[in-house]
Amino acid sequence: MHRQHRFTAFTAAAAAVLTSAAMAAPTTPQALLESYAQAAATRPDAKAGENFFNATHGREWSCASCHTANPTRPGKHASTGKAIQPLAPAAESVRFTDAAKSEKWFRRNCNDVLARECTPGEKANLLAWLVSLKP
Repeated sequence: MHRQHRFTAFTAAAAAVLTSAAMAAPTTPQALLESYAQAAATRPDAKAGENFFNATHGREWSCASCHTANPTRPGKHASTGKAIQPLAPAAESVRFTDAAKSEKWFRRNCNDVLARECTPGEKANLLAWLVSLKP
């Protein structure tokens, strides 16, 4: 019984490490978009993503408040003034190439703009629009 408990704990720990490694593995914006669309069980809508990006959602800020209405251009944080590199992958090649980093920023920025986390569908729509933009 004691041996079984250690095996189960080891298996759970190994699964957590593998999941973390997979999240840290390089990805592409298109692969990330597909994973959000699959999680949402819906087809991404770039126009809905553009609307989402520019809307304030009943709060003070929109995504465009910091990333500008043209996310192929550099932005500036609305309260700190810190420079922000372009959000569109075509203009900034490292954008959305690290799933864990993308999730971290989605969590933080969605909380700022929406006062909640974004849904997989909202992420898919937003990323569909961002991927469609050309510099």
